[in-house]
Amino acid sequence: RTIRVWLKRDSGQYWPSIYHTMSSPCSAMAYHHDSRRIFVGQDNGAIMEFHISEDFNKMNFVKTYPAHQNRVSAITFCLTSEWVISTGHDKCVSWMCTRSGNMLGRHYFTSWASCLQYDYETQHAFVGDYSGQITLLKLEQNTCSVITTLKGHEGSITSLWWDPVQRLLFSGASDHSIIMWDIGGRKGRTLLLQGHHDKVQAICYIQLTRQLVSCSADGGIAVWNMDISREEAPQWLESDSCQKCEQPFFWNIKQMWDTKTLGLRQHHCRKCGQAVCGKCSTKRSSYPIMGFEFQVRVCDSCFESIKDEDRTSLATFHEGKHNISHMSMDISRGLMVTCGSDRIVKIWDMTPVVGCSLATGFSSR
Repeated sequence: RTIRVWLKRDSGQYWPSIYHTMSSPCSAMAYHHDSRRIFVGQDNGAIMEFHISEDFNKMNFVKTYPAHQNRVSAITFCLTSEWVISTGHDKCVSWMCTRSGNMLGRHYFTSWASCLQYDYETQHAFVGDYSGQITLLKLEQNTCSVITTLKGHEGSITSLWWDPVQRLLFSGASDHSIIMWDIGGRKGRTLLLQGHHDKVQAICYIQLTRQLVSCSADGGIAVWNMDISREEAPQWLESDSCQKCEQPFFWNIKQMWDTKTLGLRQHHCRKCGQAVCGKCSTKRSSYPIMGFEFQVRVCDSCFESIKDEDRTSLATFHEGKHNISHMSMDISRGLMVTCGSDRIVKIWDMTPVVGCSLATGFSSR
């Protein structure tokens, strides 16, 4: 139930300069660097705003926003419109006026709203929920309209990242995967990235170096090279029989009866998307250009077409050594902060892997 501001002392050690106890456990936070305003969401659904002094040694309470009826899951603050936008476990996204403290609008979903990204220029909000769906909303002063819904994950959405320059949306989910959506080109899902063994808890896209940093619940940290031409994973094809040997699948009773054969289990080749039986897909292979950093099932003919150089990894993997529940990047300095369920906060120098320098900012790669 505490908020702490840690300052780095001359000794190099971090010490809390502010230690503030809240009335309810804290569940989400947004900090606006230029105005030093901090918004803290709580388990009871309220959001509290504070202003931090210039020397970071004092925190003044501003106001409380009755944003939700249940736990606040994500918050963002827009200075130009003076809106605080939030999602919660009461299945809604709300936006409130920070000048008056009044509720401007709410939109409800069918399941818990888990994460949020906002395009400040166009007033579009991206909301991920526990059903695995992402909803794109256009927020107005007192109303909103649903632009589209994005469906591609097989688990709840745990993290979102919006890049307003390339107009790309990245989503991480409990199905251990990341999807890149081309919003600007209106192409829908364009890339599926699979390189984690547990749910993806946090993502950050570094536009300058075309790299994606992702963190998972098992402590895995992946840095993906997005500055190359990747291939989109195919949609899985449906068939009543193997598309290689034409043997029937177990639900194809007519063909089983006609051919007097036992039906087989259906699988899918990750490279071509065809429905195949186990005998026609005996091989496994990684295929990083399509986002498969692990070995996945491929049909035998696709396996023959994959060269050794095609298996070269397009990501680097690092061990965070704690269950990463939250991550934040200071992109200009190449620093990353991770918070774990072990109640430890770690600060990482990411400059060796993200192509930038602490002294000069980003260097050209």
